[in-house]
Amino acid sequence: MAHPQVVIGVDSSTQSTKALAVDTGTGRVLGEGRAAHRVDSRHGQESDPEQWWDALNTAVAATGWADRAQALAIGGQQHGLVTLDAAGRPVRPALLWNDVRSAPQAAELVREFGAQWWAAELGSVPGASFTAAKWAWLRAHEPANADRTAAVRLPHDYLTERLTGHAVTDRGDASGTGWWTPDGPHPTVLARIGLDPALLPAVAPTGTPAGRARAGGPLRPGTPIATGTGDNMAAALGLGLTAGTPVLSLGTSGTVYTVARTRPADPTGTVAGFADALDNWLPLACTLNCTLAVDRIATLLGRDREAVEPGGAAVLLPYLDGERTPALPHASGLLHGLRHDTTAGQLLQAAYDGAAYSLLAALDDVLAVDRPAGSTGAAGTAGSADTPDPAQPLLLIGGGAQGPAWQHTVRRLSGRPVQLPAARELVALGAAAQAAALLTGEPADAVARRWGTAGGPVLPALERDDAALERIATTISQTAALQSGGR
Repeated sequence: MAHPQVVIGVDSSTQSTKALAVDTGTGRVLGEGRAAHRVDSRHGQESDPEQWWDALNTAVAATGWADRAQALAIGGQQHGLVTLDAAGRPVRPALLWNDVRSAPQAAELVREFGAQWWAAELGSVPGASFTAAKWAWLRAHEPANADRTAAVRLPHDYLTERLTGHAVTDRGDASGTGWWTPDGPHPTVLARIGLDPALLPAVAPTGTPAGRARAGGPLRPGTPIATGTGDNMAAALGLGLTAGTPVLSLGTSGTVYTVARTRPADPTGTVAGFADALDNWLPLACTLNCTLAVDRIATLLGRDREAVEPGGAAVLLPYLDGERTPALPHASGLLHGLRHDTTAGQLLQAAYDGAAYSLLAALDDVLAVDRPAGSTGAAGTAGSADTPDPAQPLLLIGGGAQGPAWQHTVRRLSGRPVQLPAARELVALGAAAQAAALLTGEPADAVARRWGTAGGPVLPALERDDAALERIATTISQTAALQSGGR
């Protein structure tokens, strides 16, 4: 019996590293490994990149296929700022995507050039999460560390370089920096934030390898390593996502995205104009507070996360870490509309609603990127009647996707059917598809479609809860000044 051709896909996320050994012919997962990360939240949100490397070695070895894998790729958390000295060692802990200390720098960049300029030139209006804002923060608050920096990397770049010795990135993850364009890093942005382009990795052409594994890592020396990509781009690959199919991911953060053929350019900043890991685009809206925030509310209420109850008129905005969508980086959690007869279960359901609302409110904007000019559609309106193909199932993924309370909330607030892909660890699967593409010559998304990763049960649509949507929208509008933190 012939031995399977096996690749390893890695998901290096905020909290942990996951690795899957996958049969390239069938997509069957043959081995898995996992190792936790530590996040330092004392001052912001930081992690030591060295622990990512240790976790990568542990997780890949635990798959049982490290010495036999024929290729590997890494999907990594987006936006994080990794600064390395001349010897390749971290200058300081990496600033993670959800570190909002760079919010003033992001706001200043938007004020200086204007949101329209950013949307036209870069495709995205930078927020606190963008790497450009983080570098500007480092320049302002830790100039000595900025001066010591000899290389700037994203998390997945750092790990790929440790494996191969080559400083390369991909267009997907690079598009979340705030300086990437299809023609190279934007010189005006780099000059404004004081970043020398010589510190940046080269952007490898789509489908090309980053290099081969060196000795001292988890793989056999000479094993081909794909360029890897950002976690959202990897998940899109893992689903074999096609243009116009909507995805809602429920994790530490929440995201809603699709593949588009047109470059996004949203001056409101709601939709980030990311590139995908191939040759298309990945318009995406993101919230900072999702499953962990709702779980925290459940803990405060002393209830199981599934112990929700219908009814009531309370609105709970679980903005425990500030918020990205809407753009309220200094916000905190807010409860409005409490009554004598409000129950703890209703409050918990309100937390679910508050977390899901902004993602669903951005869904039409995300799907409108490829919509012909002049067509109708109420941008930013959750579950708008003009939403393209409202009967098309919304792919629900991420850690929260298997929770009945999350499923019901998304169906109730979107008015859409929901499909639950049976495949798990889609970021790692997408990375595995990227690695497999090096061997088979197929596009990575075609590999995933051949594996059937998006298949799964479809839950029928529910009648949209317009009253809840209106309550939440009104509360956000009326409390925006309070939530801005006086800035």
